[in-house]
Amino acid sequence: MLSARTYFEIISGRRKGPGAAFLRGLLWAAEIPYSWIVQMRNRAYDRGRFRTYWVGVPVVSVGNLTLGGTGKTPFVIWLASWYRRQGIRVVILSRGYAAMGTGGNDEARHLAQILPDVPHYQDPDRVQAARRAIEEDKAELIILDDGFQHRRLHRDLDIVLLDALEPFGFGHVFPRGTLREPFEELRRADVVVLSRANFIQADAREEIRERVQRCVPQALWAEIAHRPQLLINAAGKEEQVSLFRRQPVAAFCGIGNPLAFRLTLEECGYRVIAFWEFPDHYAYSPRDLERLSEWANRFDVKAVLCTPKDLVKISQEYLGDRPLWALMTKVEFLKGQEALEERLRAIKPGPAFP
Repeated sequence: MLSARTYFEIISGRRKGPGAAFLRGLLWAAEIPYSWIVQMRNRAYDRGRFRTYWVGVPVVSVGNLTLGGTGKTPFVIWLASWYRRQGIRVVILSRGYAAMGTGGNDEARHLAQILPDVPHYQDPDRVQAARRAIEEDKAELIILDDGFQHRRLHRDLDIVLLDALEPFGFGHVFPRGTLREPFEELRRADVVVLSRANFIQADAREEIRERVQRCVPQALWAEIAHRPQLLINAAGKEEQVSLFRRQPVAAFCGIGNPLAFRLTLEECGYRVIAFWEFPDHYAYSPRDLERLSEWANRFDVKAVLCTPKDLVKISQEYLGDRPLWALMTKVEFLKGQEALEERLRAIKPGPAFP
């Protein structure tokens, strides 16, 4: 079975040779029926053959066009916080991929820490979850997390995040690439947000915007960065990001886009001398923690760093003899914030007609 790293090296074309070319051919062959099924499903929803359910309150969907991390969770935090500042009872719904018992998955635990006053429902049946949220928590507005491909639930606004580091999934639908559906399906989006836009040059951002505009000219465009905010440990202690500036650190993560995490660490001025990647939503076992501790002790570093989603699954202040800290980030708009907020204000909370 291919590791995540090997898989990405193959589909990106970075791995050369006849073996890699043969595997790309197999993946391309598998892409054709998968893409066809996705398109037929979308057409069924477009033509009303598959039912879409309206639950009585507005729904704002935040989703991706590609597999892997696009920085969606910090954006959901920004969006939910914005609605709370307007005095709106907002609830977050998600599928709950890789959930860990009653506490939910890593995203749910992280969101519970950052947004303790925003209920979060995780259920594969998001129509049912939305109805429960309205009945139990008197939700006036629902944020559908990772909802672009979930079309059973009617939404009033579709926000799609594209990762500036790989916005178009290597030009192919899964499994040949990382597109969840053909790029042309982006035409359903009302808002397109380019995340991690600070990691690429302005001309590259403009090229992405122009391609998106050709596909979905009516969509609002915005660009965001994920700025380092603070360091936090398992005991809840907080420190300034500058604590380890110009210091040697080791880092690991189990997220969809490890490159983005590493670039953020470098943006902080840390000297990353060791970096360990785990699969997305990785569930760390006691043996994994032993291996991480042994690994961390091999390096002369001031600390070991991870993401908040990793920390909630580890809940340790140290790995071996090294202190363990998570780097928190927050959304900063580079373009389009005022226009997006105007669009959000136009959605009136509470019961409404679709």
